[in-house]
Amino acid sequence: MSSSADIAKVFGAYDVRGIYPTQLNDEIAYKVARGLVTFLKVDQVMVGSDMRLSSPALKHSVMRGIRDQGATAIDLGLTTTDELYFAVGKYKAPAGIMITASHNPGNYNGMKMCREDAIPLSDTTGVNAIRDLVLADNFTTPAQPGQIVTRDILSEFVRHVLSFVNVYSIEGFRVAADAGNGMAGLVLPRVFTYLPSCTLLPLYFELDGNFPHHPASPIEPENMADLQKLVREKGADIGVAFDGDADRMFITDEKGNLIDGATVTALVATSLLRKNPGATVVYNLICSRNVPEAIERAGGKAVRSRVGHSFIKPLMRENNAIFGGEHSGHFYFRENFYADSGLIAFLHVLELMAQEKKPVSELVKPFSSRYRSGEINTKSSSIEAVKAKLEEIRQVYGTKPGATIDTLDGVTVNFPDWWFNVRGSNTEPLLRLNVEGDTLNLMERGRDEALAVIRR
Repeated sequence: MSSSADIAKVFGAYDVRGIYPTQLNDEIAYKVARGLVTFLKVDQVMVGSDMRLSSPALKHSVMRGIRDQGATAIDLGLTTTDELYFAVGKYKAPAGIMITASHNPGNYNGMKMCREDAIPLSDTTGVNAIRDLVLADNFTTPAQPGQIVTRDILSEFVRHVLSFVNVYSIEGFRVAADAGNGMAGLVLPRVFTYLPSCTLLPLYFELDGNFPHHPASPIEPENMADLQKLVREKGADIGVAFDGDADRMFITDEKGNLIDGATVTALVATSLLRKNPGATVVYNLICSRNVPEAIERAGGKAVRSRVGHSFIKPLMRENNAIFGGEHSGHFYFRENFYADSGLIAFLHVLELMAQEKKPVSELVKPFSSRYRSGEINTKSSSIEAVKAKLEEIRQVYGTKPGATIDTLDGVTVNFPDWWFNVRGSNTEPLLRLNVEGDTLNLMERGRDEALAVIRR
């Protein structure tokens, strides 16, 4: 029996997640499912799961909890997270649960939850309320239990993602793809049956929750090394890697060089704005200054957002934005129920390659003219200390000539030729620094200067 304190720890800002079974176990999953049905007052929940070793047991508990709370559990089988969101939106289900720990190591698992229209639950919109129901453990017994039914939607999902591009224009590319033994290994071969003239060069497509080759976390450069090698050895036109639940993706160019998520945001925005001139695109404030410049150059309207899907998705709805992108490899599409899909983003990159008839290294040049530090994390003693340090940074830089400061998300300090952002983590006492400069010297000097303030 888990203690109340232990149970509370697995509830995060966006999901439920922890090490299985010491932190997150079948009992908690069962109660979370009952809590979701109770909180949303729904009669149906769609359930998908990834290939982690603990996912079958957790799914069994989740579906049992849904049923025992009087609702119907629709088992979608093995799915990607974006496939679960698609199913909830497409079939107008009132709720969904995806059993996954995304990019975390194999001993982790978790649950991402959404309501109607694939609107995700966060700490302020349901996760904390469900946590409180789980802790109270005082669920009402319905007059009769619900049902458990199965449904296979993979073919419909594949047709959906392909509908975003002109499939017939994507011809002749050699695509190296690293699924990281995650869910992309199931979906990508199905997608490429509709791209018959393209050659898929698969790497680690076997579904394996042990992640025997490397963690399925492509945002970490070391996890991209095998893909980079494959691109170079096989002469691929592009490399692509997905995380464990396949909702995030990162690419390499034809030389195996890594392309960051902000640059991919600019690429996808350019592709979409050709078809939708004047549309609005949302980007998070960690993205390069190249991103809003690219959006406006393509005739779009750029809207800046806080980091995280719980901020970007509502902002997209508010502005009827066609697309949203993050530096972290999350890409959101209006016609995908405002949900993220790395696969749809990747298809847009392939389409842009076909239209431009240029290698990726040439395509990204207009969007990669500046120098970026990447995210640099610094541990702090407490959440209160993080807040105090952010205030100190605001005061220190508020007196510097040429500096403008905003506090949309943490503290962003802008100078004409370089900028940085420092923000706190949502889950731990941690400061996250991102720096960009028009030259390498400006970036490095700004990075070192900001770190000296952060770490003193």
